[in-house]
Amino acid sequence: MPSSADQPGVPPSPGFAELYTPKLVTVLKEGYGLNELRADILAGLTVAIVALPLSMAIAIASGTSPDRGLYTAIIGGFLVSLLGGSRFQIGGPAGAFIVLVAGTVAQHGIDGLILATFISGLLLAAAGFLRLGTYIKFIPYPVTVGFTAGIAVIIAVSQIKDLLGLPAGQGDTGSLIEKLSAAVTALPEVSPAALLIAALTIALILALKAFRPGWPGMLIAIAAASLLAFFAGLPVETIGTKFGGIARTLPLPALPDLSAPLFWAVLPNAFAFTLLGAIESLLSAVVADGMTGRRHRSNCELVAQGAANIGSALFGGMCVTGTIARTATNVRAGARGPVAGMCHALFLLAFMLIAAPLASYIPLAALAGVLVLVAWNMIEKHAIAILVRTSPGDTLVLSATFLFTVFRDLTEGIIIGFSIGTLIFLNRMAKSIRIEHHMPFVPEDKADWENGTRAPYDAKLASDPGLVVYRISGAFFFGSASTVAAVLDRIAERPQTLVLDFSDVPFLDSTAANTVESALRKARASKARIFITGTSEPIRKALNAHGIKEPEISFAETVEAALKASRGA
Repeated sequence: MPSSADQPGVPPSPGFAELYTPKLVTVLKEGYGLNELRADILAGLTVAIVALPLSMAIAIASGTSPDRGLYTAIIGGFLVSLLGGSRFQIGGPAGAFIVLVAGTVAQHGIDGLILATFISGLLLAAAGFLRLGTYIKFIPYPVTVGFTAGIAVIIAVSQIKDLLGLPAGQGDTGSLIEKLSAAVTALPEVSPAALLIAALTIALILALKAFRPGWPGMLIAIAAASLLAFFAGLPVETIGTKFGGIARTLPLPALPDLSAPLFWAVLPNAFAFTLLGAIESLLSAVVADGMTGRRHRSNCELVAQGAANIGSALFGGMCVTGTIARTATNVRAGARGPVAGMCHALFLLAFMLIAAPLASYIPLAALAGVLVLVAWNMIEKHAIAILVRTSPGDTLVLSATFLFTVFRDLTEGIIIGFSIGTLIFLNRMAKSIRIEHHMPFVPEDKADWENGTRAPYDAKLASDPGLVVYRISGAFFFGSASTVAAVLDRIAERPQTLVLDFSDVPFLDSTAANTVESALRKARASKARIFITGTSEPIRKALNAHGIKEPEISFAETVEAALKASRGA
């Protein structure tokens, strides 16, 4: 079988090196000087300032200690940039994972989370080497919008306890409905101090975004809230009071608990991490491509995400993925390449080494305020409005994904949304098939100068009742096979010459090929001469595989060529 390189007009398949060479190598080969390094250092510092409070907030919301968020951003972020297939991707803990990570911790503890992250890293790397990154693009857009909005709602609800300073156990466990119900019941116990801190944090972030968009709003708001809580002596829970502060150094790497019972217990969680991690990472890379005009290597990116998750697990971190907001910040800050992401990780390490004791004073209400804004920004309001206005089918996919994510499970939401989206797509494709029945054959009526090479009107052919021409247009697959079969059944008219034109058929599957074979069996029984025209190489191979081959059937390039052959018979 000839390779794509041997076929004219088909580009050769990319080799291993082309697919998996990290973008860092590409950037260095292009020429990397002091100007580029200076730009990447500044961009890395900018992203690190954004990532510092966010990483701790996501870790706390996920049911772990804040230092695990920093481990994830430092180790995972460095490896994503070092090995990744995107020039600008920033890796670290992501808000989208809060639901999955919190569920895993609740079920299997920290050891289970670390093992699930480790297994997910292996699965992501395997997906990259198996070149599955290409298929992530088949996740329908309404599905991604739906599950992102669902995750955002769950994140916001999960922050009610810290946002209002409610006692432990009030609004922080159970399903979404249970959390809301518990929070409403506990409203008389709201802490005015916590509510003040949360409101101040949110208001300051929004004000800085509106009037000083270049300033690190999250970090400034967290610092201001911490100072207010400390100097005013406000009775609010802080990182220090809940976790005893954060570590000042990275832990030594260690393998996770690889016991068989725990492995099998967390395997479903690892698959969920892998699915969401692949989707989030490649979506983030696509966003960076759109902002810069560059093009990422999807399979190389998956391998890097796999290595980053393995590395994060070895250092006690949690799931790593590409983060859209931090990646966009990196691009806007003037990054030139992956060195910016590596610098971001190094700056975070420096912050942890130097300023770890100060983190003890950060109020949990302030971090809750940050996450509420993160959740709000995660909801793609403009996209939802467009989908709802323009497409009932996409609205159904969006709604189903959102509702299953919120009230059932993220993985179920993605699977249900994808399944409904697939069915809607198949229905649309099935309706797009057209089959034209010409008997007698008359050329399409066009202006004289538009006829091109089409055969001129032939009075003999036009009055020949023994000639039948069928033109099929559109994707011919199992969903549309019954439509075509209903028309082809009319072959019982017993023509002397039958022509099937496939020139407008881009795709044909085995069901469609079997439908054609059944129809042609009738025609052969009536001694008709059969021509098939306009087939591409893949379609002809599919027909041949189902017994539709010469000499029983004649193949021709065009309908006109088939008609000439029939007249010469």
